[in-house]
Amino acid sequence: MKTRFLLKILLFSCLSFYFNACTSSTEEKKIPNEFSVIAYYYGDSSNFNNYPTEKLTHIIYSFLHLQGSRLAFDKPEDSVTVAKLVQLKNKQPDLKIILSLGGWGGCETCSDIFSTEQGRNMFSKSVKEVLIRTNTDGIDLDWEYPAIVGLPEHKYMPEDRRNFTLLVQNLRQELGNDYEISFAAGGYTEYLQKSIEWKEVMKVVDRVNLMSYDLTNGYSTTTGHHTPLYSTPTQIESTDHGVRFLDSIGVPAHKIIIGAAFYARIFNKVNSSTTGGLNQTCVFKNGIDYKYFDDSLFAHHNFIEYWDSTALAPYAYSISKKEFATYDNEKSIKLKTNYALQHKLGGIMFWELQGDKTKNGLLDVIHQAIKQH
Repeated sequence: MKTRFLLKILLFSCLSFYFNACTSSTEEKKIPNEFSVIAYYYGDSSNFNNYPTEKLTHIIYSFLHLQGSRLAFDKPEDSVTVAKLVQLKNKQPDLKIILSLGGWGGCETCSDIFSTEQGRNMFSKSVKEVLIRTNTDGIDLDWEYPAIVGLPEHKYMPEDRRNFTLLVQNLRQELGNDYEISFAAGGYTEYLQKSIEWKEVMKVVDRVNLMSYDLTNGYSTTTGHHTPLYSTPTQIESTDHGVRFLDSIGVPAHKIIIGAAFYARIFNKVNSSTTGGLNQTCVFKNGIDYKYFDDSLFAHHNFIEYWDSTALAPYAYSISKKEFATYDNEKSIKLKTNYALQHKLGGIMFWELQGDKTKNGLLDVIHQAIKQH
C-alpha cells in the first residue's frame, strides 16, 4: 500500500513538472526574446516618465548633430535628458538608450564631412567618447538622405552611398561589438534603391529602422496613406513593399525594424469624393499627435473615419473643412505588430513617444499584440 502511494506521488510530480514546463514554454513563445520595441524620444528630461517605458526595449534620444566632424549635443539640457534616460536602467537593466544623429533637416553637413576618411575617423572617435561619457548603448544614424534629395537646400551627391558604407564600417571598427549601430532608412523606393549599399552595410549594423511612415508627406500634392501596411493599386509605397525589397536583396529579417506613426498628417483643399478624399489633389496643412486625435481630429471637425481594407490603414475626411487625414490607429498598429511577429522581423519602432497617450495608448496596443502572439 505504501509503495503504491509513493508511486502515485511520483507520477503526480512528474505530470505536474511536465504541465508546468509546457505552460512555461507556451508563455515564453508569446514574447520573442529578440523582438525589439523601439521609441524615438524628442522630449525633455522628465516627460518620458509619464509613459510605460517598461514596455520598451530601446529609447532613441533624438537628436544630436555635427559640430565640425564631431558628434555633439546642441545644448547642456540635452545631456541632462540623456542622463535621466540612462537612470531608467536602474529599474530596467535590459533597456538600451541609443543616441541619434541628424533627423529631418539635421544633417546639413553630413555629405561633406563623411566624404573624407579624416571626417569619418574623427566622427567615429567622437561617437565612442560620447557613448562612454554618457553611459549609453549605441548610435543611430538618421541621415536624411544619402545620395538623394532630402531637405531641398541640403547637399547630397551619388558618392554618399559609398561613403555611408565606409562610415558604418569605420564606426564598427572604432566601437567594436560593445555598442549597437543602427540607422533610420527612408521607407520609399528611391531611398531603398539608391541610398544604401545594403549587402555591405547590413553586415556591420545591428538593425535598420525602416521609416515606413511619411510615405505621403509634406511635399505630396495628392492624398494617400502616409503609413500603410500594404500597397494598393494607386500607391506602391508601403511597409510591406519596403520589407519585401529588403528581403529580396538578402537583408536578414531579424535586422529589419518596421516603423509606426504616432501622429497624423492633415491635408486641406481636398475636394469631396466617393473615396473619402483619398487620391485627390491637396496641400499639406499640419501634423497632429495621436494623443490629440479625439480633440483635434474627430470631435468637433466633422471628420468621418474610413478603413482601406487593401492598405490595412485608416484615414478620415471632413466634407465641411475639405480636409483629409492619414495616420495609424489602434487597429493598424496591432496589424503592424502582428506583421512583424509573423514575418520574424526584428521588431517595431515608432516616432515618437510623446505623441502617444500616457495611458491606454498605442504603445500599450503594441505590448498587448506581442503578449497575444
